[in-house]
Amino acid sequence: MMLASRVLQQGESQRPWLVWLHGLLGNNNEWRVIASRCEQWPSLAIDLPGHGDSVAQTCLDFADVSQQITATLQQHHIERYWLVGYSLGGRIAMYHACHGDTQGLQGIVIEGGNPGLENPTLRAQRMAHDAGWAARFRSEPIRKVLADWYQQPVFANLSAVHRQALIAARADNHGPSVANMLEATSLGRQPWLVPQLQRLALPIKVLCGADDHKFQALAREAGLPLGTVPQAGHNAHLANPADFAAALHEFLDNKGTEHALSQ
Repeated sequence: MMLASRVLQQGESQRPWLVWLHGLLGNNNEWRVIASRCEQWPSLAIDLPGHGDSVAQTCLDFADVSQQITATLQQHHIERYWLVGYSLGGRIAMYHACHGDTQGLQGIVIEGGNPGLENPTLRAQRMAHDAGWAARFRSEPIRKVLADWYQQPVFANLSAVHRQALIAARADNHGPSVANMLEATSLGRQPWLVPQLQRLALPIKVLCGADDHKFQALAREAGLPLGTVPQAGHNAHLANPADFAAALHEFLDNKGTEHALSQ
C-alpha cells in the first residue's frame, strides 16, 4: 500500500530523487524549505503512516513501513533516490537501507536518528516509555500532550516561542493515529542497526545540530560519518535551514557523484 506524498521540486531529470521522511508528529510540509534550497534535485516528501494525508494508514512495524515506502516510490516511477530522514524518519531510512528493498537507493542522510538499542533491558524500558506516551496521545487533548512532549530533554534547546509554534503546528495531528505509529516504530522495537550500517556499501551521512550532543555521541559511538550544523539543536533543519542545506549539498555533490561513477 502506498503512502500519501507530495512532489516538492521537479528538479533535473537526470538526477536521483531526494525522498524526504519527516519525524513523529510531522508531515510532508516539514522539508519544504530545505527542498527549495535543493531545487536542482527532484524531490518527493512522504507522509508516514498516521500523519498528514496518510493519517488513516496503519503500520505494523519497521518492515511494513519500509515496504510502504517502496510501493510509494514504485507508484511515482522513481528508480534512483536518496533517503533524507529526520528523527523517526531517520530511523526508518536506516532500517530501509539495512533491511528493505534497496534497488535504486543511492545512499541515506540521517538527521537526529538513533541507530537502535543493543541492550534488551533498555529496549524493554523504551517500549514501556513509548507505550505511556501513546496512552496519553489516545486519551488526552493533543495540545496538552504536546505541551509536555516538547519539554523532553531532547528539545531543551527550543525557545519558548519556538516551542509554542511547534505545539500549534502539530496540534492538527490525530492523537490515536500518532499513538499507533509511536508504538509500531518504538526505538525498543527497532533492530540494533549499527553492525549493518557499518558494513553498508552505500554512502551515509549523519547531520546533527551543534547543540545536539546526545545524537552526536550516538553517531560517534556507532562509527558513522558525522557533520554538525551550527546554531541548532535536535531539529537542525528547522533551526538553521541555510547551513543544513549547505551541509546536505556538500555531501550529495561529493558522495553522490562518487557513488554514481562507481555504479
